[in-house]
Amino acid sequence: MGNLKQDTMPVIRELPDFDRRSGNLLERLVFNYRPLFMLFMTLVTLVLGYMAVTRLELRPSFEKMIPQSQPYIQNYLENRQSLRGLGNSVRVVVENTEGDIFDPQYLTVLKQVNDELFLTQGVDRAWMKSLWSSAVRWTEVTEQGFQGGPVMPDSYQGSLSDIEQLRQNINRAGIVGSLVASDFKSSMLIVPLLDKTSATGQSLDYHEFSRQLEERLRDKIEFAGHGATREAAEEGTGKYKVRVIGFAKLMGDLIDGLIQVMMFFGLAVGTSLVIIYLYTRCVRSTLLVVGCSLIAVVWQLGIVAWLGYAIDPYSVLVPFLIFAIGVSHAAQKMNGIMQDIARGTHRLIAARYTFRRLFIAGVTALLADAVGFAVLMLIDIPVIQDLAITASIGVAVLIFTSLLLMPVALSYIGVGRKAAERALKIDTRADGHKGFGKLWDMLDRFTTRKWATGAVLVAALMGIGGFMVSLQLKIGDLDSGAPELRADSRYNRDNAYITSHYALSSDLFAVMIKTPAEGCLNYQTLVLADRLAWELQQYPGVQATTSLVNAVRQITAGTYEGNPKLNNIQRNQDVLNYAAQQASVNAPELFNTDCSLMPVIAYLKDHKAETLDAVVAIADRFARENSSEERQFLLAAGNAGIEAATNIVVREANRTMLLYVYLAVTLFCLITFRSWRATVVALLPLVLTSILCEALMVAMGIGVKVATLPVIALGVGIGVDYALYLLSVQLQYQRQGQSLSQAYRNAVAFTGRVVGLVGITLAAGVICWAWSPIKFQADMGILLTFMFLWNMLGALILIPALSYFLLNAERRKPQTANRAAACGLGALAAPGSEKRRCQ
Repeated sequence: MGNLKQDTMPVIRELPDFDRRSGNLLERLVFNYRPLFMLFMTLVTLVLGYMAVTRLELRPSFEKMIPQSQPYIQNYLENRQSLRGLGNSVRVVVENTEGDIFDPQYLTVLKQVNDELFLTQGVDRAWMKSLWSSAVRWTEVTEQGFQGGPVMPDSYQGSLSDIEQLRQNINRAGIVGSLVASDFKSSMLIVPLLDKTSATGQSLDYHEFSRQLEERLRDKIEFAGHGATREAAEEGTGKYKVRVIGFAKLMGDLIDGLIQVMMFFGLAVGTSLVIIYLYTRCVRSTLLVVGCSLIAVVWQLGIVAWLGYAIDPYSVLVPFLIFAIGVSHAAQKMNGIMQDIARGTHRLIAARYTFRRLFIAGVTALLADAVGFAVLMLIDIPVIQDLAITASIGVAVLIFTSLLLMPVALSYIGVGRKAAERALKIDTRADGHKGFGKLWDMLDRFTTRKWATGAVLVAALMGIGGFMVSLQLKIGDLDSGAPELRADSRYNRDNAYITSHYALSSDLFAVMIKTPAEGCLNYQTLVLADRLAWELQQYPGVQATTSLVNAVRQITAGTYEGNPKLNNIQRNQDVLNYAAQQASVNAPELFNTDCSLMPVIAYLKDHKAETLDAVVAIADRFARENSSEERQFLLAAGNAGIEAATNIVVREANRTMLLYVYLAVTLFCLITFRSWRATVVALLPLVLTSILCEALMVAMGIGVKVATLPVIALGVGIGVDYALYLLSVQLQYQRQGQSLSQAYRNAVAFTGRVVGLVGITLAAGVICWAWSPIKFQADMGILLTFMFLWNMLGALILIPALSYFLLNAERRKPQTANRAAACGLGALAAPGSEKRRCQ
């Protein structure tokens, strides 16, 4: 019974007995002209492979990580030229492990680091800060008036008097906790970066920039030229250590990790080979299944390179998914061909039979997959949109490689005789309730009232429990440091050191105050800026704030011999103008050249979701209450401000994305099944999986952010494949008059092994990510594995259970019979009206 659908096509052993003109137009074009088709596929593979090798780039971008149409980001981008240093930057800390910074040898090393960074391509040199930068100055009030100068003495020669002068200048400049560690054992260099290098005009290569930091700084200073130790992620044991954090370094470390992750792609290929071979026990067909899937990856990367797109640390994971999906679809074609060959059908005819049976179902499933990817285009973050395009291209090429090339190639090489005989023997044993037949018998129980009720109740309880847990799901980062990397990574160890040794963190949130020219020195503007800073300081997550107000108050008090009564904002405009003139020398970053923009900068203790939400709420409320035509309070700049804006977009897109995914999948199911009941049966297991996946994210401490947002959409788009294959066959049998139990048993016998193979192959392709050095990839691997396996179980268990209540014709017969009887009796009493009602 399990092979009923197979048997509807006759066994033809010789090609002359087969009508080559049969089949649809696409089938005739592909199979009647096989040599031309294979030549075409070979040429395309060679061309796209060449493009992938020669043109494909791994190029992350700071701007692609941010939602550029979000109002906060638009405010930042419009004023970025006046906010130098509040965007993309790295922070380099040089630590003296055997002393403090007042060591002449340490200061010499620090100067080497400063000079190397100053000359590095992509550095915004004018805004770079360190103890050796002339822009870092001290100021004091004396009897003669203001005195000041660079923190590093102009005449520094390394003598004891020079060191003592430096010590005084550091204290007078008030940079302890910002540029100098609280314990005086290290100092920091703040290095703003340009979007494009001045020499070439091209976008900054973060991987190359990170490599230069490692080779020119860490290898020389921390590891004394022993780069192998540094590559092992160990810290140097010498006198000095170099610690680096920032977006560019994070991207560089991610790319380094992804280069290591390429071995996981090889592991996924090896795992798929083993799984497919254990299923088929046929070497040639196993190699062909994996080979066609690899060709799909080559096509995808070649087309991506041809269109001018680049791979980034987030979209580089897509080839893994495309390979896994390709293996699953190719395996289904191989399974159908193998069963026909086992019955004696010629391999070419068997390939055409399988094409007829599965091409439409395969295209429908791939379209559902594509929808899961394409919906990501709705998210206004360029890096996710690029991921959606890359993945959609990959799914499209699978139509050529897995649905067309696979059966055509198998029509040439066929399958091994022993493998075909083994497949037939397995089917025969299953028909006799042996082997797989015992598993089919167990699954068939879910079509009975007792087991169906139990399965639905358990699923409902899991759904309710998972939903309650999923309400705790957070948006954004839940840990300090870089959650994309492991907690013990060198980057996160460096971040932990800087956080613990410096009073002011590297998480900056800036509110921009925009006024007409010279308007930032208006008394009322300064008062409101001061109030905003005070309100931000009341939140425990804010360490400190700084703005032009701080400089104006300090300079005003200093002008009047340090009188504390004058340590405030004066109404006299001449006093304010003089203070601003002095501030433009000592702190030029506090306002732009025409004094039409000034930031209020808050130093946050971390960039966790709760901290950013609270700070945004305070700043946004203040901006709405105090903005006017004379002055506008605009959110947000600084790395924390940009991340807060990104979180807002992610929060809005999270539910919208799922809504569109489910609407699209519902549409595909309605078209495929032509039944709202069957559509509900297919969708409910997917909804349960989505809910449980969010609960799993809560349990694992994973927040919804750019790296994790696509996971659930991908899981839904791919997970619907199970329902499409299993339920479509079940419905076909039911429409032929079989009972639910018979139809499900035949469907699971025909597709059950393939559904299991698909689930296991998909899971095996991504579970190896769990050992990745990149934490976000490891998290995605665990989540996708869970969704693939749970969708598989949902298809095999919940589809029959839900079908008992929604698709069980026998269960509805008594209701129909009772209604017919009532209509018959009513018709005798009142023939006209009752007949119309019963119709």
